[in-house]
Amino acid sequence: MRIDIISVVPGLLEGPFSHSILKRAEEKGLATVRVHNLRDYAGGKQKQVDDYAFGGGAGMVMMIEPIAKCIEALKSEREYDEVIYMTPDGKKFDQQMANELSLKENFIILCGHYKGVDERVRLKWITKEISIGDYVLSGGELAAAVVTDAIIRLIPGVLNDESSALTDSFQDGLLAPPVYTRPADYVGMKVPEILMSGHQAKIDTWRFEASVRRTKERRPDLLEGKEI
Repeated sequence: MRIDIISVVPGLLEGPFSHSILKRAEEKGLATVRVHNLRDYAGGKQKQVDDYAFGGGAGMVMMIEPIAKCIEALKSEREYDEVIYMTPDGKKFDQQMANELSLKENFIILCGHYKGVDERVRLKWITKEISIGDYVLSGGELAAAVVTDAIIRLIPGVLNDESSALTDSFQDGLLAPPVYTRPADYVGMKVPEILMSGHQAKIDTWRFEASVRRTKERRPDLLEGKEI
């Protein structure tokens, strides 16, 4: 998989992709993430990428020309399955979408900034618009990092234990059950005996029931329309 991220402030993305699972995925040759500075595609001495909005109003708008040049340059090198725009009014990102995108090969992520991009960018190049929540960030970089992390960890071979991702919260529509590790007794707080019983079938049942219980308590909306 290759992910090309277009940003006005690429420095914001240096940290997330140089550590942990994302770094491991690149070292294994399973995924490549490249961040492109949009100003490299802007003209003039100031490398301007934004301008005032037609019709007036507060805030600046990302200009069409630098974005067009960057996207077209990338598309001239390879084919992309999706050109994604990170925006508060996009479709809400969830585990199902992460699963679907993890099956793709290459895609571009455009990080929004200021008051957003010229609408013509969305009409001509964008194939998918994504939001990570009903709130506004200073830019789409952190949102792009969230989406990229959620996708890449699902690629077979990225995690040391591939089954781990399959038992994450939301994979089966439920929150994950409580988990424990050593010591079995910490100042009187004990691990449930069933988890140390060795009876895998009973453990699986306990975990399922704990998942349902936790979901009912914390995210009952996930159970709407389900018979559990």
